[in-house]
Amino acid sequence: MEDHTYDALLLENQLCFPLYAASREVIKRYRPYLDELDLTYTQYVAMMVLWAEEQISVKELGQRLYLDSGTLTPVLKNLESKGYITRHRSHEDERVLLAGLTEEGRALRDRAIEVPRQMAGCIHLEPADAGQLYALLYKLLGSIEPEA
Repeated sequence: MEDHTYDALLLENQLCFPLYAASREVIKRYRPYLDELDLTYTQYVAMMVLWAEEQISVKELGQRLYLDSGTLTPVLKNLESKGYITRHRSHEDERVLLAGLTEEGRALRDRAIEVPRQMAGCIHLEPADAGQLYALLYKLLGSIEPEA
């Protein structure tokens, strides 16, 4: 009889490992395209939200990106130092910090427009598989209880 006591500790039995490895590999493929824009991946996804919203509270941006303020604050400071965004307090509620695009930040969107197409050439999944993976990943994200 085979002992399965430690099967839960086998790498091939972990859901987290292929998620981690796939994430690292995909982000690595982004690097050359984002280097041309002088952006990290985290800066890029923050800019994607800002390109869609123009202005957003830092709290909401963190929620959308699944980032805590300790991670998001340096990202935003860096984007601000590059001239892509501004951060300021809301006139309606001074407790709320807002991030908004500058003209340079809006112009960067035109330079970034090719990144999704370039990435599509790096990841070889059938459209149906990509759609299924997308849906499953968001289902997974939605099933994780928020931290207290």
